[in-house]
Amino acid sequence: MDRHPTSAGRWQLAARAQRMQPSALRELLKVAERPDIISFAGGLPSPCALPVERLQAAVQRILQRDAVAALQYGPSEGYLPLRETIAERLSKRGAAVSPSQVLVTTGSQQGLDLVARILVDPGSSVLIETPTYLGAVQALAQYEPVFEEVPADAAGLLPERLTEASMRRARLLYTQPNFQNPTGRTLAPERRIALVSRATRHGLLLVEDDPYGELVYSGVTPASLLSMAPGSVVHLGSFSKVVAPGLRVGYLVAPEALMGKLLQAKQASDLHTTGITQRLVHALLNDGEYDAHLDAIRRRYRAQCALMLSCLAEHMPDGVTWSRPTGGMFLWVTLPAEIDSTLLFEDALARGVAFIPGASFHAVAPKANTLRLTFTTATPSQIESGIARLAQAIRARLRPTEPHRPVAPPARERIDRSAVLQAQA
Repeated sequence: MDRHPTSAGRWQLAARAQRMQPSALRELLKVAERPDIISFAGGLPSPCALPVERLQAAVQRILQRDAVAALQYGPSEGYLPLRETIAERLSKRGAAVSPSQVLVTTGSQQGLDLVARILVDPGSSVLIETPTYLGAVQALAQYEPVFEEVPADAAGLLPERLTEASMRRARLLYTQPNFQNPTGRTLAPERRIALVSRATRHGLLLVEDDPYGELVYSGVTPASLLSMAPGSVVHLGSFSKVVAPGLRVGYLVAPEALMGKLLQAKQASDLHTTGITQRLVHALLNDGEYDAHLDAIRRRYRAQCALMLSCLAEHMPDGVTWSRPTGGMFLWVTLPAEIDSTLLFEDALARGVAFIPGASFHAVAPKANTLRLTFTTATPSQIESGIARLAQAIRARLRPTEPHRPVAPPARERIDRSAVLQAQA
């Protein structure tokens, strides 16, 4: 054990603290956010999507009408009108949710921590799709589970790869079924049914993380796991991607049998989520403009995603493939096997463009020849220039014997830049 001298004597870190590691992703993001870099790295909502004027008006109303309650301590469960609104919105999407099942959290990251805190012991088995959300790995890892990765393809995790033995011993299975971070993939409806069926039959708890579900580009988001098996699902949601991440308002929905312990863990963590930010989210959800706000974000991200897909098709060499999301904020790129995206990151940075290497998004067995791109904060010209530069960096790392044959995008992928600008207006 490492001991450290202080002026008051000697102190010793807890074993869990000694195992903690700095976030490699955060260090990359510090570099990627330099003003001279075209960044496809950070998973940030577009600044244009932040409802600044509506928030300003809501703050004034709240402080005029409800200042004392907004600034005082509040119930650990969360602001009741907000919990009622969350339950109502989820119920309209097919899940019969009571406000008593809703716990407001300080971002959905806290929800992940609370779930792990009450369910995971050192050595516990945790099933997790691969690749997966890095924040989930970080939240779960501090409780020392044994991760078991569940293989996935373009249609999401493969339920048939879940063995009876793995489901019996696992404390939970973590998944992001909608427009997943990092891949952008969506779990196919038939796989949702198969996953819920297998989990219910074997008593496996599913942790459904859904921060991107409302960012569907067209049509409707597939039925949630919560709507299919409410007694077997903890559902996590967030307003970070659709309202503002700085408000730090998320929520979880859980079976009544778990709510007591989740509430106790929340009380031990931070007593309650900030009262004024909860009221701000509630105000925006009920001011009559929220659906129009969502539609504007969807149009913007749909156009930006389409432009990036077109640029990838135009510039990338043979052997590079990518996902084709129908919502959300991310694209997943798979490179030829000989390219390590961590090394490629340095090459791309020298050309003025940044991304996130894919190895960070694996709990057990990293795949070095993958990377994540985010298109939400880039302008059309940045997307066009940045993808061209990234393709140059990739070509430079290909074996000399491998020719570069640019692939012209199919007609349906040719994007009129003016259409993207119009969507961003």
